[in-house]
Amino acid sequence: MSDALRDKRTATRFRILSEIADRQPAVSQGEIATEVGVTSQAVSEYIRELVEEGLVTKDGRSRYRVTKEGVDWLFQEARELRRFADHVTEDVLDSVHEDAAIAAEAIESGETVTLVVTEGLLYAHPGEEGPATGIATTDAEPGEDVSVTGFEGVIDIEPGTVTVFRVPPARSGGSDAVDEAALSSAVSAADLVVAAGVEGVVALRTIDIEPAVTAAAGEVAAEAAMRGRDVAVVASADALGRVTDALRDAGVSYEVAGADA
Repeated sequence: MSDALRDKRTATRFRILSEIADRQPAVSQGEIATEVGVTSQAVSEYIRELVEEGLVTKDGRSRYRVTKEGVDWLFQEARELRRFADHVTEDVLDSVHEDAAIAAEAIESGETVTLVVTEGLLYAHPGEEGPATGIATTDAEPGEDVSVTGFEGVIDIEPGTVTVFRVPPARSGGSDAVDEAALSSAVSAADLVVAAGVEGVVALRTIDIEPAVTAAAGEVAAEAAMRGRDVAVVASADALGRVTDALRDAGVSYEVAGADA
């Protein structure tokens, strides 16, 4: 564990050294004192010790720099703090945080429930029958939202597919240049149809489909696919890059269809 978590003095040293690194070379001890919550005299004493230990160099009046040794110490403490934070968020809080699910049947507070994802939504079923379970903290009738905590196991979700249908820009024909049969085929099996760019919206309307969303289509498609939904994104050529970038950033695979695919 980080020494900064064990005693207040080390924590204060960490804060002051971090402030020096952020403000160097012109360092106002008064500003650091205000930021850290100690007196200017205390900051002066801490800095004197940091200089003596070789973690900080003094170039003149109120001019300080963190040395390589000081940077290394900051990195080490920061890494330890991050490990501890990761432990709290991933190992501790994951087991006590609460989330909402849809009650598949009547559920009573304190009851063990099995958690499954259906059509992209989290459902809670009474009983311990699946690989992922939790404890209900509220009562709920079928179809109502229920709060669940104490999660255990892994919710098995088969990722959905993403098809990106490219529509030429308006200057090159836009929606008029789209093969409507091919577009209909591309979106027919999708659970969710979204559009990126005006040309994509108009192309969908030519086959009597109104897109579910017309903004942040790539991000929406990625989230839906990770929840097991099959998604069709109809995107203008100008918006195509933003869509595929969002999918790649989320680690979601996709295929491109349509003009020049």
